[in-house]
Parts: sequence; structure tokens; C-alpha cells
Amino acid sequence: MQSKIITLLTPYSKGNLDLKNHLVMAPMTRSRAVNNLPNDLMAEYYGQRTGAGLIITEGTAPSPDALGYARIPGIFSKPQIEGWKKTTAAVHKDGTKIFLQIMHTGRMGHFHNLPAGAMLVGASSIKATGQIQTDINGLQDFSTPKALTIKEVEAVVQGYVNAAKNAMATGFDGIELHGANGYLLEQFLNPNVNNRTDAYGGNIKNRTRLTLEVAEKTVTTIGNNKVGIRLSPFSKTGDLQPYDESEVHDTYAFLATELNKMKVAYIHIVLNPLIPQATIDAIRSNFDGTIIKAGGFTPETAEQALVNGSADLAAFGKAFLANPDFDKRIETGAALNPVDFKTLYATPDAIGYTDYPTLQK
Repeated sequence: MQSKIITLLTPYSKGNLDLKNHLVMAPMTRSRAVNNLPNDLMAEYYGQRTGAGLIITEGTAPSPDALGYARIPGIFSKPQIEGWKKTTAAVHKDGTKIFLQIMHTGRMGHFHNLPAGAMLVGASSIKATGQIQTDINGLQDFSTPKALTIKEVEAVVQGYVNAAKNAMATGFDGIELHGANGYLLEQFLNPNVNNRTDAYGGNIKNRTRLTLEVAEKTVTTIGNNKVGIRLSPFSKTGDLQPYDESEVHDTYAFLATELNKMKVAYIHIVLNPLIPQATIDAIRSNFDGTIIKAGGFTPETAEQALVNGSADLAAFGKAFLANPDFDKRIETGAALNPVDFKTLYATPDAIGYTDYPTLQK
């Protein structure tokens, strides 16, 4: 083992989170769920990557309206539940824990990617700039979302609750609420996307209301030790425009305080260079649970973050995508496979998905 990498590959335990190491596979959209159904190929993909102590799945839709991207999986139908059981079984055989990331894409989508009867919805009717891939007509401009009514917001919350129940029935060890990367929960947080004048818009308390309601109700339903959340302060992903820095800081400091009261299992922070250290420090000081950090880590920088206490767990995305045996490569100091960016999402097959070589091959 490399002398520099010690903590990353050792067991982790805090609260009710017991993992075989400090290594987390970050959630990554891979678009292999044909007809939005988890399948055998996906089970093989996750089963290949059980060197992680914790795997967080790709974003998974809690309802038909949440399926903004092509070929992303859902967790709202019986066939989807049965399909996910193959993945949880494949991951658990090696003692790895797996959390299902529940993702409502909100305005980030196109109606061609939605099933019949579903609508693209958002905090407001503000269309995102840019384009999205569809299987019907290739790249298309984002569709204009319908602003959710209060009654529809309540249905969205219930959708998360139902998805959490289904995840437990499927054998997942917990869920991660996707409150990052410009999707629905973060759309409500950002005043440039959320122009509502009701209880879900305006001040910080109102704009965080949906996120906290979803967190509270899923915690009540399946237990606080089985609920984590991903946040991306100061993110511009998903056509999010920046707003007042002190207000962004106060938003995430408040979220951390309220999530701490619920005693959720973890906060998963997506790092980017725009986040002031003061905001990261505020989240850490306001939250007693596990902090997972993701974003540009090497094994060496992740080890440093674990040793100095700035993170409890380190999440890796592309490194796990291209290296099924990433843990073994860390242990031996072996070179990493490069990522083939052309095959990330374009096709539903095994190319660029389950065919990356391991050291044994």
C-alpha cells in the first residue's frame, strides 16, 4: 500500500453509518435505463464497483414528471422496484452499502424524455438556456416548465416519500436527496430561478421550505440514519445564475442547522472553486453528522481532507466510472484508466459502461 494512503481504505463508523472504508462512489447519470427501467446491465455496472464503502446511485426519478433526461431510472413503479433489486443484491454481496439518489430534474428536461401524461415542472415557468439530448430528435432546447401550484408541490413531496418507501422495499441501505446541480430542490433555493410569491418563494426560509419538508418527511418515513442529502453551494450548474454571496452563505448555513436538527445521516457537498471557505466551515460547524465531499479529489488530496478533518468521507465520480477496481488501484498505486467521454450517455449499451478493464484483465 502507498504510504500516503492510509485512512481512505480503512473502515468508517459514525452514528449509524458503518462502512468498510472511507471511499464513496459518487452519483453519476449514465443513461442506461431503457424505458426508465433498472436492468441487468446496470446491476453489473454497480456490482463491478464494490470496492467503495458506499455507492450512491445515479439520480433516480420519484415520479414520471421527474424524468427530464433520456434513459434515467425511476423508483415509482413495480417493474422499477423489481429491477433495482438486482443492483442492491449485486452490491451487497461484497459488503458495500448503497444509497439511492432521488432526483427530480424539475425544469432541466425536455418533454420528449417524459412518458405520456407527464409534464415538465419547476419552481417557476423560467426556461433553462442550453440544450438536452433526446432519443427522438437528438439535441433539443430545454422545454419550458410549468410552475408548480401549492397542491402540486405537496404532490412532489409525497413523491419523494413514496420513493423513499420503495427504496427500502428494494433493499437500499438509504436514500440521498438530490438538492444540488441545478435540479428541482436547488431550483427552489435560487431566487433567479424561483420567482414565486407564495410560501415557497421570497426569503431564505421560504425558498428552503421544499428541501426541508422533503427531508423531514422522508426522515419520518424511513428513519434519519437512512437519509442523506447532496448540496452544491454557489453552483452554476443547470443554468443557475449567481446571487448575493452573503445570502447564498446564509442559505446553506441555515440548511445545515435545520438538517442537523433532523439528524440526517450525511450532507454531501459538491465542491467548486466559487465556494468561500467560510461557507464550508459554516456547514461543518452547524452539522454534527457525516460530511461527504466530492469534486476533483485525487487519492492523495482525499487522504489529506480525511486526515485534517475537513471531510469524513471522500467521493469520486469519473475515477470510479473508468476504474471498476479503483480501490485496488489506490492500494497498489496503479495507473488509472482514462475516461471515454464520448460514451458517457450516448448509447444504452455496455460500451464505455461495463467494459473498462480491471488490473486483473
